[in-house]
Amino acid sequence: MTHLKILIKIADRHKDWKYIVQSFGCNADTAEDLVQEMYIKLQLKIDQGLDISYEDNDFNYSYVFKTLRTLFLDLKRKENKVVIVNIEDVEIRTKEDDIDYDKAFENVEKEVDQLFWYDRKVYQIIDDGSSIADLSRKTKIPYYSLYNTFKKVKDKLKKVI
Repeated sequence: MTHLKILIKIADRHKDWKYIVQSFGCNADTAEDLVQEMYIKLQLKIDQGLDISYEDNDFNYSYVFKTLRTLFLDLKRKENKVVIVNIEDVEIRTKEDDIDYDKAFENVEKEVDQLFWYDRKVYQIIDDGSSIADLSRKTKIPYYSLYNTFKKVKDKLKKVI
């Protein structure tokens, strides 16, 4: 049986496929969409060489059913990941509304001044744009020591903000 004849035979049972998808729990419009997607998937698979025909001019009903079920389950997985929020319930706020930049800058400067001299110097050099790897090569201080110092200072400054 040719590819086109198989698809025509499958399409002749369109109402049955739609009814099957509705029995999974979909409304009529969603069922129609899933059946159309099934036709596309089957067309692609048949073009790749899949043979779902039988010798008695019939097709593999089970394969079509499994395709519909898989498409339905994929749709449900996607629906579960999407959280629908009513726009009236959303309060639009940005971080900029909460931060007094002048005060935050003063707090950071005060905290940097109170750091141990080594921590302050490592932080300032890396913060000015030098890479940790370059600083490590120039000073012969292990990379991870510099990295941990920089990270420790950065975390401490984040708490101040």
